[in-house]
Amino acid sequence: MAVTILGVQKFVGLTISLQSFPLFCVYLLMILVCPLWQKVTSPIQDRTVLMFYNFTCSFISLYSLLGFLYCLTLSESTFELRPAPYLKPYFRLYWITKIIELLDTVFMILRHKQRQISFLHVYHHSSMLLLADACYHLYPWPAMATYLATNSFVHVILYMYYCLTASFPNKSFPWRKYITQLQILQFFVLFVHAAYGYLNHGFCIYGLFMALL
Repeated sequence: MAVTILGVQKFVGLTISLQSFPLFCVYLLMILVCPLWQKVTSPIQDRTVLMFYNFTCSFISLYSLLGFLYCLTLSESTFELRPAPYLKPYFRLYWITKIIELLDTVFMILRHKQRQISFLHVYHHSSMLLLADACYHLYPWPAMATYLATNSFVHVILYMYYCLTASFPNKSFPWRKYITQLQILQFFVLFVHAAYGYLNHGFCIYGLFMALL
């Protein structure tokens, strides 16, 4: 029991010490006050901005993906738990990307899309912000790069889909449901990777919890 409490305290202390933690708090505060904002404002629609934003996110995710994949070819294993200096620039770019992607929620608020701001949406964006920060500053390991590369791959497709829907609002894209299936597959694959790493390579158990959540 004492070990568990110490582990939780260490996790909380680590989270609070991250550079992104103040932004994390501001993000959650924004979620809380957004209903008040929407009561006193009218929806803002600017498809040009959305097109540019989503295309940019897709392009940066592609760049990150290619960088991670190249660096992983230089590593001994995708289970390697030690710093790799050649990965640092891509970890930093990925962290910056997670900061930029908080604009997803900002655009939802401005467009009065309150229904889209679900618990899962908020949890994903806020947790990935902190995870990307921790990976860059504390864990620039090939093992972590495997997860970030997989997520970058999904985001290439996801944000390109958003770009297309903003460009052609009256057109239906039948492959929409496959994106959701791809996201579910992503977490299943990463859960298997984390489970194997936990059993054979000294991974911590938090990776399993993250994939399950």
